[in-house]
Amino acid sequence: MNTISVKQAALKAARSLWRSFPMILATILLVSLVNAVVPKSFYVKIFRKNALFDSFIGSSIGSISAGTPITSYILGGELLKQGISLIAVTAFLVSWVTVGIVQFPAESAILGKKFAFWRNLLSFILSIFTAVITVAILNLL
Repeated sequence: MNTISVKQAALKAARSLWRSFPMILATILLVSLVNAVVPKSFYVKIFRKNALFDSFIGSSIGSISAGTPITSYILGGELLKQGISLIAVTAFLVSWVTVGIVQFPAESAILGKKFAFWRNLLSFILSIFTAVITVAILNLL
């Protein structure tokens, strides 16, 4: 491989990352703000112990209040302790990590609106299916 082309590619990638940095930083700050403003007790009030409804609501809320996988384990445990169903917690956490409504403007600017839209829509739908299938498998065991 030609070292000049590798060097050019690395410089182009670094410039692209530098131009994207303000959007990435703003997204991280916005996600942190949403997570700080919405109290955990809010989540307990909206789930109704209906598997399909809870998975849809869990995915919807998770899509809006995006977070990181590391913190999802702690949050998931706390939600389960508060009596929220496993299907709702699973849907919430899967969408919390994979769907990014808050990050959508930055993602669409970097990767394109069409790609960002379809990725988020499919991630939302699949978060519901993942929750249903996960809980169904766990009930079989």
